Amino acid sequence: MQKLNRLSDRTVKTTFPGKHHDGGGLYLVVTESVSGISRSWSFRYSIGNGKTRYLGIGAYPLVGLAEARRKAGDARALISDGQDPISHKRAARAALSQQQPKVITFSECAAKYIESHEASWRGVRNHAQWVRTLTIYAYPVLGNLPVSEITREHVLRVLRPLWLTKCETAGALRGRIERILSWAGAMGYREGANPAVWKGGLDHVLPSKAKVRPVVHHPALAFRDVPAFMGELRAREAIAARCLEFLILSAVRSAEAIGAKWDEIDLEARTWVLPRERTKTFKEFRVPLSSGAVALLKALPRDGEHVFIRRGAMLSTMAMRALLMRMGRRDFTIHGFRATFSTWARETTNFAREVVEAALGHVVGDVVERSYARGDALERRRALMEAWGAYIDREPVSATVVPLRNVS
Repeated sequence: MQKLNRLSDRTVKTTFPGKHHDGGGLYLVVTESVSGISRSWSFRYSIGNGKTRYLGIGAYPLVGLAEARRKAGDARALISDGQDPISHKRAARAALSQQQPKVITFSECAAKYIESHEASWRGVRNHAQWVRTLTIYAYPVLGNLPVSEITREHVLRVLRPLWLTKCETAGALRGRIERILSWAGAMGYREGANPAVWKGGLDHVLPSKAKVRPVVHHPALAFRDVPAFMGELRAREAIAARCLEFLILSAVRSAEAIGAKWDEIDLEARTWVLPRERTKTFKEFRVPLSSGAVALLKALPRDGEHVFIRRGAMLSTMAMRALLMRMGRRDFTIHGFRATFSTWARETTNFAREVVEAALGHVVGDVVERSYARGDALERRRALMEAWGAYIDREPVSATVVPLRNVS
């Protein structure tokens, strides 16, 4: 039997470089390098096929002589049970890593969230907005924090400087932080309540956006003035005028009208099908075309993929705004024509509210209601758009005031 406990504390501290046997397979390994002398413990053993193996027990003085002997004794006990100490150590380390919570910073978590969701976003604009707002406002405070440690106070440190001065940006940023933290919880990176939620959370700490800055609606042309404006618009030959005319007739958004493509339009069926990637709701949207809209399209040349082309390229987003400026109309916006259409339909027609909302491409009702109402009311919307076109084409009401003669 090998003699155990050959070394002393003094020997361990002072002995020269080399391997020094304490007995039972335990060695003190002393090495010398340019940085000085280092000491560590190694346990030499063989198992199974007789191949010699070395188990690292730790560095001295972090692991002292008594601790090294205890660990060597544990290793000998494993060998006597037919187990390999190295394999046992690796298994124990793997089990420990499974038990420890995953640590990830907020910025790493945000990058993973964006990567996993950007395929559902429409174009690079959404990606750029996310990255920009997070980089400028959130990362300086939250970026290097473990996502598991972020509290409401951390979130407020991001939002408070913006809430009263850049309310819309702050609101969007809060929603993005909330979604990132919710995703982190679903992935097991954090536990507990989400500190960025509004209802029942931050709404008790921050004033509502409506109170900070009331919603400002897009200025709109009164529907009674549309026939006269359309007459003035049709007198202009610019392609921007045709695009704006088409937008008014179909009550769509600016980007949707500007991006219209010939292969989306069926003039025989009098229907324009907007693909899901070009709609705000990210769902395919069928637009019934009135007689006026069809006539407008038939009169246009087909010079390319897009309907509205100037100098060989798709019309820019500023073209219609510039047109209004040349017409001296700064009292309303292009987007306001959707409100004009909605007001006309509600105040002068008997079309149902859901038909008007569907014509505007709005989502109507809650989840349950929408699950039953799966149609898009195309034919009822066709009648609505035809009525709108007929209203636009009517003779404008003269604003001239005629004085009445006193016949008394």
